[in-house]
Amino acid sequence: MTKVGENMGLIVDNFAGGGGASTGIEMALNRPVDIAINHDPAAILMHKTNHPQTKHYQESVWDVDIREITKGKKVDLVWCSPDCKHFSKAKGGKPVNKNIRGLAWVAIKWAGTVRPKVIILENVEEFQTWGPIDKNGKPIAKEKGRTFRSFLNAFKYLGYKTEYKELVAADYGAPTTRKRFFLIARCDDKPIVWPEATHGPGKNPYVAASSIINWNLEVPSIFERKKPLAENTLIRIARGIQKYVIEDKPYIIDNIAYFLSHYYTHQGKETRCSSLREPIATIPTQNRFGLVSVKLQDIKLPIKDGVAAFLTKYYGCDTGQSLNGPIHTITTKDRFGLITVKSKDYRIADIGLRMLTARELFNGMGFPKDYIIERDYTGKKYPTTQQKARCGNAVVPTLAKVLVQANLQYKEPLKEVI
Repeated sequence: MTKVGENMGLIVDNFAGGGGASTGIEMALNRPVDIAINHDPAAILMHKTNHPQTKHYQESVWDVDIREITKGKKVDLVWCSPDCKHFSKAKGGKPVNKNIRGLAWVAIKWAGTVRPKVIILENVEEFQTWGPIDKNGKPIAKEKGRTFRSFLNAFKYLGYKTEYKELVAADYGAPTTRKRFFLIARCDDKPIVWPEATHGPGKNPYVAASSIINWNLEVPSIFERKKPLAENTLIRIARGIQKYVIEDKPYIIDNIAYFLSHYYTHQGKETRCSSLREPIATIPTQNRFGLVSVKLQDIKLPIKDGVAAFLTKYYGCDTGQSLNGPIHTITTKDRFGLITVKSKDYRIADIGLRMLTARELFNGMGFPKDYIIERDYTGKKYPTTQQKARCGNAVVPTLAKVLVQANLQYKEPLKEVI
């Protein structure tokens, strides 16, 4: 039994993936998405597991017969989240694929075939630079944005008005700072509506990364590993300790301070770390976040010298030193590793590190806590790599929810239909 509005048309999720957009749409409309399309069998399996009332098509978006699957019914919403990696700056200078860059044209195909009332497209902010590429697969600099402008003109030719903006998920209550480009096109003479931000300065506080962590999981000591951590990882941890334990107010639970270590550059942060008091950074398709724990001990109690040597070894050319002597290279503190919490002095007794779990990453994207990610509807288990890939490729459900709520409002009451 499904709740639908009396005059509500079909809702379609192209490039359905793990189901972020569909989840947000369903939150907004209190009804299932009607149609989901994706060529990837793993993506379809996860989507079908969590959205069993949706009709699924495991096909290329170009191969689907739009008239056949909509069966003459009106279409109220088509959501499109085409592959973004061939626009993203994260791809660097690698050649791009013309066919993948052209996937967004499927939105025009839907507009010209069944004239959906609203079309929403999500992508990385660099989508606006969409233009021709040369024979080597590199974007032509002087043609930057040309194809994007043609894309907008195609909507206009079909009778759609369009607007686009970049939205940050944290501004709407998601626990991630993920920023994405959104384009809204509509043809029903109603205004395009952009939801007001609800979180940030002068509004509700941002949802902190601490809310996504499973605090019951152990964080093993970095000194008890069979294989030592890479030097760059140790440097990253040491810089994070300096910033988020010693200099800033540490996030402390039971005499352990925590922060996140990033395994990729984000927003130019030299430390490649972040506080658990702020939203988590953009979550990619591979796990790039480690939870670092720093065990604090009363300064009056004895402590081993090994930890202090580790902390100072990766600054400058020193080989390391004990907490029992003055620091050689950092002058802002008398002793490296000395932390004062509520007027009581502590020093570092141990350091732990573990990577965030797939569940924590899905939490970071704002998925419901009961969203099924470990198995498909047949009971077959997903490898964690697939779980994390689905997460990184997903739309933040919160953003889909607020955009759809703002632009698809039904005045008639919902009713039960079979």
